[in-house]
Amino acid sequence: MPPFGSGLLVLTAPLGALPRRAAAALAAAAGLVAGPLYVHLQPGLRLAAAPPPSPAAPPPAGPALLRALAALYAAAARRGMDLRVLLGPGRRLARPPRVLLLPASEAPGPPGPVRLGLQSLAAAAYGCPPDLPTLLLGDAAGDLDGDPEEDPECDPDAALPNFSGVAVGGTFDRLHGAHRLLLSTCCLLARDRLLAGVADGDLLRHKVLMELIEPYELRVAKVREFLEDVKPSLRYDIVRLLDPYGPTITDPDLQCLVVSQETRRGGEAVNKQRLENGLPALALHEILLMQDPDHGENEEEKISSSSLRHRLLGTLLRPPRQDPALPSRPYVIGLTGGTGSGKTSIARLLGGLGAFLIDADKLGHAVYVPGGPAYKQVVATFGAEILSEDGTINRKVLGAKVFGNEERLKSLTDIVWPEIARMVKEQIREAEAQGKAVCVLDAAVLLEAGWQDMVHEVWVAVIPEDEAVRRVVARDGLSEEAARRRLRSQMGNGQRVQQAQVVLCTLWEPHVTRKQVEKAWELLQQRLGRTRGP
Repeated sequence: MPPFGSGLLVLTAPLGALPRRAAAALAAAAGLVAGPLYVHLQPGLRLAAAPPPSPAAPPPAGPALLRALAALYAAAARRGMDLRVLLGPGRRLARPPRVLLLPASEAPGPPGPVRLGLQSLAAAAYGCPPDLPTLLLGDAAGDLDGDPEEDPECDPDAALPNFSGVAVGGTFDRLHGAHRLLLSTCCLLARDRLLAGVADGDLLRHKVLMELIEPYELRVAKVREFLEDVKPSLRYDIVRLLDPYGPTITDPDLQCLVVSQETRRGGEAVNKQRLENGLPALALHEILLMQDPDHGENEEEKISSSSLRHRLLGTLLRPPRQDPALPSRPYVIGLTGGTGSGKTSIARLLGGLGAFLIDADKLGHAVYVPGGPAYKQVVATFGAEILSEDGTINRKVLGAKVFGNEERLKSLTDIVWPEIARMVKEQIREAEAQGKAVCVLDAAVLLEAGWQDMVHEVWVAVIPEDEAVRRVVARDGLSEEAARRRLRSQMGNGQRVQQAQVVLCTLWEPHVTRKQVEKAWELLQQRLGRTRGP
């Protein structure tokens, strides 16, 4: 873990040099700062000069600054860094820096005066304590030799347009480098106010892995903290977007809408609505998408939240349960998911990797057979009409009696679930006797039945509802309406994910699922190795 929780990196090189230096500068800083890394840009500043330097106005809002921002945020995105390039001093930062950083190549002169100048600048610009530790970054930050003083493609006199009121919208899930560049561009365009719409509700319905999208309140808090850090002089209105337009079609004080190539048509639709409402059209300022050179299979080529959510599959989302009543061996995974989620195929893959499998559905069948632990009580409760001619319980008839009737369903589960739980515990003891290290309980009703108390981790298989409906129709021969009704009678994906340690998704090709499961298994082995020691 890096030693400092936050830091301030001061860059004094010409803006034209930053695109070539960004990756090296951030590589040097990444090993030192675990949390937010603030960046102060002041080209040409000499920190060792007397009197001590004072903060200057931020660099002019033009193409050179945008190129520098794009390079910095792209480099930070590759390392997963919380980077915040400051576009103007004026208030205390949300996460005060614990260390001051400067590339050694940008610090000519004796180190002592440079460090004092760095401390003086941070105190004057951001209210930092005057005695913060200062570090000069070594060769990893690169050297200015060979870097151009200015990018020849940039017009040094070019400037971005300036608007009183600017609007932007997005999901802003897991605020990443492309979001930060987008919001920073908005800050440069805005003179007084920025309206930021954060998507929620039905706008999220068709997002890839929507169950892993951060809560609205958390996304808003991250956006606000970032904006108020990078340019505190603006007024920020952050609103919930429940439709594609939000306030942009009714707000008379807006002048500009920031879009990308992907969202330009949406911007044009906004302007059509504004004209119909008697309002002037907004200037559409289009930004370039930030490419992701590290994107994997089934991930977007651009830096995107959906790719980040995809990378969460198979990883530990929250700590395992710590229950002294649970034996440490075998380590029990509770695997669950809705109808059509593919959890059974995941269970088979885990079995192939060495897990001892317990199929709760098979145990459920066993409790209903004549002589089984629940047979007599179920017949006594629901009547002989649920019996077939051979005396076995007809589960379709029984299902019809309880479907849609919560009271009857509870009566049935109160009988059956405790018996299945007892049989599961017997199977876990059998796994222990066989010396199995990991046991997987495959149970559709794991959470509804409260069986998570029997497991160390809950793993959830998710699938979009439309894909689940398609699978159920093909597998069971139901109508689409009946399949959807069945799915909606179950616990939703979002509720399951809220209780999950690990999430998996079988939406893509089988080999993609296999890679997810192998990744989850390998990470599990690492956790078990740390827990149990050598």
